[in-house]
Amino acid sequence: MTFPAPLTGVVPPVCTPLTPGREVDVPSLLRLVDHLVGAGVHGLFVLGSTSESAFLTDAQRRLVVEAVAGHVGGRLPVLAGAIDMTTPRVLEHVRAVTAAGAEAVVVTAPFYARTHPSEIVHHYRRIAALSPVPVIAYDIPVAVHTKLPPELVLGLAGDGVLAGVKDSSGDLAAFRELVTGARAHPGFAVLTGSELIADAALALGADGAVPGLANVDPHGYVRLYRQCRAGDWEGARAEQDRLCALFGLTGAGDPARMGGSSSALGAFKAALRLRGVIDCAVTAEPQVPLSGEETEKVAKYLAAAGLL
Repeated sequence: MTFPAPLTGVVPPVCTPLTPGREVDVPSLLRLVDHLVGAGVHGLFVLGSTSESAFLTDAQRRLVVEAVAGHVGGRLPVLAGAIDMTTPRVLEHVRAVTAAGAEAVVVTAPFYARTHPSEIVHHYRRIAALSPVPVIAYDIPVAVHTKLPPELVLGLAGDGVLAGVKDSSGDLAAFRELVTGARAHPGFAVLTGSELIADAALALGADGAVPGLANVDPHGYVRLYRQCRAGDWEGARAEQDRLCALFGLTGAGDPARMGGSSSALGAFKAALRLRGVIDCAVTAEPQVPLSGEETEKVAKYLAAAGLL
């Protein structure tokens, strides 16, 4: 199953604002959606890694999709992660998020147990057979410890099982193979998950980008996408350089007391709070929130990028 219109452009993986009690902060979430839509993004991806999907309860996941899909009201496509360890559990999420209004589901390879490529193929075929909406593969080996081979993804694309792929592997050679192979499958979307080489991916022929940093600076990524599409590679390079410098805020957290996820997601949320988009920068447990001193570092990155 493919999209009724090609999936292209900037599709931010939307952060999930939380209250101090770590419940979904729906008013802040909807302000964030308006912040993104107002910047001209082309779609929204909820319940991905940047959304802290792995840390949310099933009820919280459904609430996020219902709130965003209801607020957007069909103005933009809303993609939702249906991410879990096994095929039956993913199918439960597919049913929940599509009932809540998702127009496509984003699915990783199975994880926890080591899987063979034939099992991954079965996983995607089974999900696509039962999903009422298009299925997008999510290649994120840092989280699931499996790299999706380009030939596997393209084979499933050719069979109509997958409508696209979000590549967060960081393997630019494999990404090039995906882009090249996708030319034989019109309508199959190849999206990069990288904040730092979005210009290079678009130059290779990517259909769009899914950068977490776009929560903080959606205008920058929309501008970058438009420059690439217009062939303004000098302008795109300058914009990408600015965004790369801004991405430094993800290292604001002290590695002696927190992991990289806490630092990066905490920095995104701190930046959104500093910009007046969300009310609270708390992250989901067991992640550790940024300190006041670390938040001041984030503010300096925002100021340097012209965002404060």
